[in-house]
Amino acid sequence: MKTAIVYYSMSGNCAWTAERIASVIEADLIRIEPDKTYPDKGFKKFLWGGKSAVMGESPKLMPYAFSPEEYDRIVFGFPVWAGTITPPLRTFIRENREGLREKKLAAFACMSGSGAEKALLKLKGELGVDALEAELILIDPKTKEDPANEDRIRTFCSALEQTD
Repeated sequence: MKTAIVYYSMSGNCAWTAERIASVIEADLIRIEPDKTYPDKGFKKFLWGGKSAVMGESPKLMPYAFSPEEYDRIVFGFPVWAGTITPPLRTFIRENREGLREKKLAAFACMSGSGAEKALLKLKGELGVDALEAELILIDPKTKEDPANEDRIRTFCSALEQTD
């Protein structure tokens, strides 16, 4: 089963996670980036990112290479912003909605505080599905090393491999 991991990462936690998952399940990595970057430090980071997430914005993305017909499964990765998915991921889903139909879908969320469960529910709503094949939540996995994260990632990957 061919898998793509589509992710947005501001501080590197989602990139770290995506790379580990990809190495286990042999997936292609597709990093998405907004055309205009968000502030990544201080108060502006939370103000602009949070406002954009809460308002349901869909920013223009930098060009990316993705052909949905090449994949059987899509794994989405995103940082949790204000209890929801990040705007770049929302844009990607809206741009590729038709191509995502009939695909197996899974997701991982990285957060610093809380809200991942709520964000995963919003992701399912954006995708128009009741359930995902597998879900993973990690707290700052790159910056706050926790040996249990490797086990969580392996469990997530095992859940995906069981549905191949």
